[in-house]
Amino acid sequence: MAKELKNFTKRSDNYSQWYNELVVKADLAEQSAVRGCMVIKPYGYAIWEKMQRQLDDMFKETGHQNAYFPLLIPKSFLSREAEHVEGFAKECAVVTHHRLKNDPNGGGVVVDPEARLEEELIIRPTSETIIWNTYKNWITSYRDLPILVNQWANVMRWEMRTRMFLRTAEFLWQEGHTAHATKEEAEAEAIKMLNVYSDFAEKFMAVPVVKGVKSPNERFAGALDTYTIEAMMQDGKALQSGTSHFLGQNFAKAFDVTFMNKDNKPEYVWATSWGVSTRLMGALIMTHSDDNGLVLPPKLAPIQVVIVPIYKNEEGLKAISEKVEPLVKELRAKGISVKYDDADNRRPGFKFADYEIKGVPVRLAIGQRDLEEGTVEIMRRDTLEKETVKFDGIVAEVERLLEDIQNNLFTKALKMRESKTVTVDSYEEFKEKIEDGGFILAHWDGTPETEEKIKEETKATIRCIPFDGDKTPGVCMVTGKPSAQRVVFARSY
Repeated sequence: MAKELKNFTKRSDNYSQWYNELVVKADLAEQSAVRGCMVIKPYGYAIWEKMQRQLDDMFKETGHQNAYFPLLIPKSFLSREAEHVEGFAKECAVVTHHRLKNDPNGGGVVVDPEARLEEELIIRPTSETIIWNTYKNWITSYRDLPILVNQWANVMRWEMRTRMFLRTAEFLWQEGHTAHATKEEAEAEAIKMLNVYSDFAEKFMAVPVVKGVKSPNERFAGALDTYTIEAMMQDGKALQSGTSHFLGQNFAKAFDVTFMNKDNKPEYVWATSWGVSTRLMGALIMTHSDDNGLVLPPKLAPIQVVIVPIYKNEEGLKAISEKVEPLVKELRAKGISVKYDDADNRRPGFKFADYEIKGVPVRLAIGQRDLEEGTVEIMRRDTLEKETVKFDGIVAEVERLLEDIQNNLFTKALKMRESKTVTVDSYEEFKEKIEDGGFILAHWDGTPETEEKIKEETKATIRCIPFDGDKTPGVCMVTGKPSAQRVVFARSY
């Protein structure tokens, strides 16, 4: 049974299939009856909850408050910002009627043609329009600014090709929407929130990211600038893991949101929006996991330590349980999530395989001999190394190990990214290297035409113009025209 649990495709054989199988076998999610949508199972949702809780704390530390806005948006709202509606038009799900009825011809339930809505409603693909229509009622003076609001919600984007967590028709996310009195304040806010995302990715997810600004072709619809964090997955593909947008005054003008400034003159409000989604779950899975299953950084693991007793009879279990009970209490007192799995419906081997595939960072096993010798077997999930140590002092050892695993996962992912990042100067070399995957640092002339040509011919896109990168001027690898700096190219999810 344990062998069956771990019997799934290797990354080297089929990375995409490995990912899809792992999501299911690790009990994270499954396909739903609704096309393109998924069911996030309790274990997967527990990881998302830890992400959500930490991010929410970080948002509130920077002065943001949570609010909630309607799921349904009047269609006319989207049409007010031209770039915005063009960017989302093909992904919108539209509500046209408000009632069903029984088919008089016996065809089951049908839409009642007399219940057509006067104005069709869009299931939100994002909430800028409904929120800025609301902000119009909140803002009259500079004294009302800034507004620092975040929303935890679900959105719907009618994706044709879906993959659990990475791209689904419905997904969970947070979206921050802020309003400011000055351009400088709004731009600073957008960068600040990108740095929050970067800190979260690196310090909690153990995922190294490249921070930068998107090219005009890759900007959010309706933004003046889109800032991004880009992560590299083990197969060398990039994953956009969080974005923060400087919206300028576009949405304020579209919804006529003005304020009286300190000189008592009317002015349009400046805006930002920023968000991360359950796509971070995909990043977490693909950055760290291996052919044995999920590998989780301790800071986001629902179960950080599992203790498995090995016994022959009830008397043996009782003795182990008495030994383990104070240990469990001491670990929990230190804020460590621990599970003592004394259920008798599964053999130890099955439990070992199950917790291994679910990525529990530390596993303790204790049997009759360990009781006699005052020892315990400890295994770390990231390296699968195990050793027998003294039971006395095990709490300190677990604390040390959890910290070491967290750091090791980041270091390992960073080394992987560095090993798959190359610099090229010619387009011929670029086309050769892009087949190997990874990040390619190359010069680009800044034109959308050249960017589109590269995308069409190689399926690679500009992931970002990095903040910290090679700023040495050069010439575009395609056209030979001047280039201000190297940008990051990659194929992506």
